[in-house]
Amino acid sequence: MSDPAAAETPLLDDSVKGCLDFKGRPVHRSSSGGWTSASFIIAVEVAERFAYYGISSNLITYLTGPLGLSTAAAAAQVNAWSGVATLLPLLGAFLADSFLGRYRTIILASLVYILGLGLLTLSATLPSVTTSGAPNADNVTLNTSSMLQYQVILFFFSLYLVAFGQGGHKPCVQAFGADQFDAEHPVECKAKSSFFNWWYFSIAAGILLTLLILNYIQENLSWVLGFAIPAIVMAVGLLVFVLGTMTYRFSVKGDEESPFVRIGRVFILAIRNRKIASSAIATEESLKQFKFLDKALLAPDSTMEQGKVCSMREVEEAKAVLRLAPIWATCLIYAVVFAQTSTLFTKQGATMDRSITRGIEIPAATLQCFISFSILLFIPIYDRIVVPLARAFTGKPGGITTLQRIGTGIAVSAIAMVIAALVEMKRLQTAREHGLVDKPNVTVPMRVWWLVPQYSLCGLSDVLAIVGLQEFYYDQMPNELRSIGIALYLSILGVGSFLSSFLISVIETVTGKDGRDSWFADNLNRAHLDYFYWLLAALSALGLALYVYSARSYIYARRSSS
Repeated sequence: MSDPAAAETPLLDDSVKGCLDFKGRPVHRSSSGGWTSASFIIAVEVAERFAYYGISSNLITYLTGPLGLSTAAAAAQVNAWSGVATLLPLLGAFLADSFLGRYRTIILASLVYILGLGLLTLSATLPSVTTSGAPNADNVTLNTSSMLQYQVILFFFSLYLVAFGQGGHKPCVQAFGADQFDAEHPVECKAKSSFFNWWYFSIAAGILLTLLILNYIQENLSWVLGFAIPAIVMAVGLLVFVLGTMTYRFSVKGDEESPFVRIGRVFILAIRNRKIASSAIATEESLKQFKFLDKALLAPDSTMEQGKVCSMREVEEAKAVLRLAPIWATCLIYAVVFAQTSTLFTKQGATMDRSITRGIEIPAATLQCFISFSILLFIPIYDRIVVPLARAFTGKPGGITTLQRIGTGIAVSAIAMVIAALVEMKRLQTAREHGLVDKPNVTVPMRVWWLVPQYSLCGLSDVLAIVGLQEFYYDQMPNELRSIGIALYLSILGVGSFLSSFLISVIETVTGKDGRDSWFADNLNRAHLDYFYWLLAALSALGLALYVYSARSYIYARRSSS
């Protein structure tokens, strides 16, 4: 029999509380987790971001090119797909936190992802296969039209299959990576704060490779090859992730019911008892229950008895979710701005002089690499210079609070929209001066480097707001719901994409009445993207004001974040 005193020995002090290895055995700090495990997990995320941006960054070009959609319709389709892709993580997180666990969900989602990318590659091959085998011109036209229809169906089916794969992959990978650091260990707690910065740095590097390599391949060599490479990279990433299995820490899940059920019960009982309380036939007992729930949901220090309604733990979990709602809502305008970088910014750049040397042009979608460059530049500066300096003044582990970081990012995105509007005004003026208003296919003699400031500011805002949102929603959710925390942050971007799509559709309808050129006319020299950017700048300023009001009254769930 083991000596009870052994529990106090330094050897057993190396074990990590609440974690097991892949075989269900206790894990030791020296041989598990930390940056070693995080490196394997970061690798699969870099592969996933490479694959995702290999599709999304140039999607509007493929839709307006081979598939023949208008600029407004293509932008709406991209925003709709992006919205679905960033809302599906809520479903993936639910499955992971309630049933499958994060590790299994990542593997299953990756397989779905690879299948979607494979079918996407197949869809790009269809037109060339059928036209080459047609016996005469009439059959070529008929078969090409028929196959284009099949191609469109298969393309969008594959595209949304990729969205489903991302929905299971995205919320689990980052949460699983953060799980490799023990928040109760002083060294690992500080490392976990840096993890979110270097996580985003790594995926920015993967995105940069996509923008520099894949976009050129897609536009100058082959769309088939441009879709096949992400599938191969994703398969390699999954293999690397599996190879790290023996080093991972797996959080222990109890036998209790799902946290979704517990939180849902609190909200359902609160609504039911509120209805009972407002009824003329409400009994004194039902009124007491209503008062208990109402007070419990609003008062952090409630000490009333559990009774027959719900436990204090369940109420605390529900309050943690409720506290996040105002922050979520006030960040939506930021997400609308975020959606423009892969759509309208790309179309704007396509009209400008993108030549590097004679005969070599930068693909319009590759301009997004300036966002990645900005991220790669600012994250080390922020993590190694800004945070230590701020920490010296504030005494906070992160230098500033996550909410302050997010708010600063929103302010920078508003400035980016102002710059974008001014540059677009300059582009339209240049087009008029050179008589190119009715010549949309002629390059406007204005260097594409004019767009670098707006792309760079968007990258800086990502470093502040996106990374801040990731850390905030992971840290402020109950332990068992951290995948949902990441999914909630992603849902901000998803709903923002839908709002962007809705806004574009409404403006297109209103400004394009009576045969007039809309703000998003296919001929961008007659369009007014500058008006749209000014509108987004104004909405961003309003959103920032509402965000500051909500953030000032927010009470952090953990001292480490305050």
